[in-house]
Amino acid sequence: MTISTSTTPPVLPVASMRRTWHWLTGEARRRRAATAAALVVGLAAAAASTVPIYLLGSLIDRIDDGRSAGLVGLAVVIGVSAVIGGLGTGLSTYLIARLGESAVADLREDVLRHALDLPATTIEESGRGDLLSRVGADVAAVAKAVSQVLPDMLNAFFLGIVTVVGMAGIDWRLGLAGALCIPAYIAGLLWYLPRSAPLYAQQRIALAERAQATVESIQGARTIDAYEIHAEHLRGIENASARARDCEITVFGLFTRFVGRVNRAEFIGLAATLVVGFLLVRSGAVTVGQTTAAALMFHRLFNPIGMMMYNFDEIQAGAACLARLVGVLDLRPTATDAPQPPTAEPTSADVEVRDVSFRYGSGPLVLQDVSLSIPAGTRCALVGTTGAGKSTLAAVIAGLFLPDRGQTLIGGVSVPDIADDQLRHWVATVTQEVHVFSGTVEDDLHLADPRASRQQVLGALDRVGARDWVERLDDGLDTLVGEHGVELTAAQAQHLALARLVLADPRVVVLDEATAEAGSAAAGELDAAALAATEGRTTLVVAHRLSQAATADQILVMDGGRIVERGTHDELLDRAGRYARLWRAWRAHS
Repeated sequence: MTISTSTTPPVLPVASMRRTWHWLTGEARRRRAATAAALVVGLAAAAASTVPIYLLGSLIDRIDDGRSAGLVGLAVVIGVSAVIGGLGTGLSTYLIARLGESAVADLREDVLRHALDLPATTIEESGRGDLLSRVGADVAAVAKAVSQVLPDMLNAFFLGIVTVVGMAGIDWRLGLAGALCIPAYIAGLLWYLPRSAPLYAQQRIALAERAQATVESIQGARTIDAYEIHAEHLRGIENASARARDCEITVFGLFTRFVGRVNRAEFIGLAATLVVGFLLVRSGAVTVGQTTAAALMFHRLFNPIGMMMYNFDEIQAGAACLARLVGVLDLRPTATDAPQPPTAEPTSADVEVRDVSFRYGSGPLVLQDVSLSIPAGTRCALVGTTGAGKSTLAAVIAGLFLPDRGQTLIGGVSVPDIADDQLRHWVATVTQEVHVFSGTVEDDLHLADPRASRQQVLGALDRVGARDWVERLDDGLDTLVGEHGVELTAAQAQHLALARLVLADPRVVVLDEATAEAGSAAAGELDAAALAATEGRTTLVVAHRLSQAATADQILVMDGGRIVERGTHDELLDRAGRYARLWRAWRAHS
């Protein structure tokens, strides 16, 4: 089966194998004591678990020779050695898992820290799905490999070393016979690894693309519904799911062929051990008990070595995920690398866009020669179908993206010339992806202004019409919300976001479909809350519902990255153009 290829490779980089290995060895060096303890205990446990088999061979020889003296004591030693070996293996598993989990915990924090520091353009170019897949599914896959797979693999590796040494200790020819399986195992791995590594990397990319397509469709469900573009988005999800499915099937097919090669290596090793043992016993070089011990030692390796070989499936997946995470770690925020430009502070809240063009990376132009002016304190609505460039233009005005050509000015000052802290004070953005932070309601609102008094917080809630429902919560402002608290509705979460906007008190506000996730029952209430929160501020609204555009001082209709119509609601209806058609379609649907 062939794997469907993607036409949109991820922008976020994937680290090379050498770079990933360098990260791993660096983590081991940082934890020298824990690494050394895990290695020593693992080897000691493997040695202790080999002792009972070695003594079992001696027991067989004594019985064969008719010597009954000391059999009970020997049996006791075998039992004690087995217990010590089991306890040691358990301790080794714990130490290895603890070492790996601490490294994964640091990795998770480092990746999140780097992700939060990445430029907005990097996130938008790669798509949120790629980053979400890395910090979510990829971290989980690495954690699973470290806590469940790695301890078993290392313990199997230790046991293999001790077993070969033990067989050679009985007779070097037995050790050599057992070692004949090694070339067969290596041949299997050399066949499997070069074929599986790119497939696992491709699988992770396919899963990230599927997540991206799903996230976009869920978050933009109401926009998709409003403009009746369900079929296009369903095709996108189907294509992404087909690529992920094809990758999974191809990887599984390759793995089953690998299993056959592992079984072949086991047969070679055991057959060689038995044949050589038979010849050595016949020549009197070794005893029956010694040959039995050697054969049992090798046979006992079937399960751990088989597990180690089969777990290369999980290790390959974990390695592919780790390479994607290390790729994020290697990214550096571009803003910190460049010298800071001269800074200036706007003198008014006028917004002007002059001949702006913008593209994501080396892709096609998303905005083309866009010009507009929003007088201070007025409200401007952007209208258009999905992909028209509305959100991109909003992000450029907010200073999240820098245009390839043209200028964006606030109060007559070019956005790149405004210091970041000043820009965040002047401009605030509220999107449809509203997040409720874990903590109390008051803690959530204090993110906008940590110095706000309780009266100011209540005033902000009152302004957006949220005070009543907040006070009806069991503990009012002290109610725990978020992941570990009360689950708020979409409308309540958007109320909190608008209240944070009031507390932040920006001069310019960008609402990028900020109330799009509200149900129809709360739509009018949230639109009124947004109007109250932005009263007196220069406001740009990416309109999801055309009722939001109808109340704006000016409406800009976008298509293909250009502004194709502009005017007030009544003016655009009188022209009977694109906006009028959108309005009729929206009214008919709603």
